[in-house]
Amino acid sequence: MTLSERIFARVLDAMVRQGTLAVTFADGTTRTFGTPAAAFPDVAIRFADPQVARDTLRDMRLGFAEAWIDGRVGIERGDIMQLVTLLRHNNRWEDKRDLAPPSPTRRVRRRVGHLLEGFNRPGSSRRNVAHHYDIGNPLYRLMLDAAHMQYSCAYWPRPGMTLEQAQEAKLAHIAAKLAIEPGMDVLDIGCGWGGMAIFLAQRTGAFVTGITLSQEQLALARERAHAAGVADRVRFELVDYRLLAERGDRFDRIVSVGMFEHVGQPQFTTFFRSCAHLLAPGGVMLLHTIGRMGGPGRTDAFTARHVFPGGYIPALSEIVTASEKVRLIATDVEVWRRHYAPTLHAWYANCLAHRSEIEALHGARFFRMWTFYLAGAATSFESGAMCNFQLQYVLDRDALPLTRDYIAEGERALLGT
Repeated sequence: MTLSERIFARVLDAMVRQGTLAVTFADGTTRTFGTPAAAFPDVAIRFADPQVARDTLRDMRLGFAEAWIDGRVGIERGDIMQLVTLLRHNNRWEDKRDLAPPSPTRRVRRRVGHLLEGFNRPGSSRRNVAHHYDIGNPLYRLMLDAAHMQYSCAYWPRPGMTLEQAQEAKLAHIAAKLAIEPGMDVLDIGCGWGGMAIFLAQRTGAFVTGITLSQEQLALARERAHAAGVADRVRFELVDYRLLAERGDRFDRIVSVGMFEHVGQPQFTTFFRSCAHLLAPGGVMLLHTIGRMGGPGRTDAFTARHVFPGGYIPALSEIVTASEKVRLIATDVEVWRRHYAPTLHAWYANCLAHRSEIEALHGARFFRMWTFYLAGAATSFESGAMCNFQLQYVLDRDALPLTRDYIAEGERALLGT
């Protein structure tokens, strides 16, 4: 074993306590870390060359991820989801509380990191969106629920739900919070493939405008709206939200699901200022975003390079601070702690079931990258620092009922239960 491999073995010895990880190094030496434990997987992997350990030590996630993507790491027992689960569950975010304040150096480094990573101006935003969403609609058709094609966290209020049921429950939950009345004009910022817009038009009688920066999404959203028979009530545009605000459009309701993660921290106030301009008097806005437990952080190198360039997961404090600057009133804040984990597991299972089709579309290397991304994301909601936030905003404090009872009533009406 090389020096890097010996150091890496010591790291694993400290990291893996429950469950087992057997590692066969490049020279054939096998070491097993941890002890068998209920609810923790037992995984065996093999390194094809001694550089895997060195690259991983340089950047624990990016180095290992790229070795996996390149095929230099093989899994001989278990799969990539079980491997990431084993490592994450042994190192839960809740178990690593540090109550000491961050040092001045750490605060400066964090702030500089935000600035360098987060400048998403309209041109760069479009390129960043294309990197992830314009890779082709066939992949997303294979992975997502067929009914609504929702590429965001589903809502699982009861056990035994299918992915399709959970995604519809999410749409109804959001629509109920918006308290939409027939004939209202609704804006969907980051409309994806049109699932939310179509649902709102069908179930509430609203007129919906969906905006996206993805050419692929735009084409399929229009096709899906036509097939659903709501093309006269739903329109989609390829336009940046900032330009829409400059145009002077106004809407009774605004919804944004899974888009805020792409805004970038330096643009948070710009986003909310644009929304405040777009929202009509008496209007209501619902923001649904992946969030970060605790304080602000940084986007890891794997995600920034391979998955969401320009993306940033916000802490609740960052969202609220930015929205307060434009006097948007937060009337409801809901934290979803685990709902994204079963959603991601369902997507992962769909990808495994369609492995041959995905590899035919994008190649084996892409499939390894994509499943690593899904595994890392799923476990970050189970044991890491990720969650989901739903924030409801108004411009007028009297725009909504004083209690939350109307939300449950609205959900039941929308779902016909």
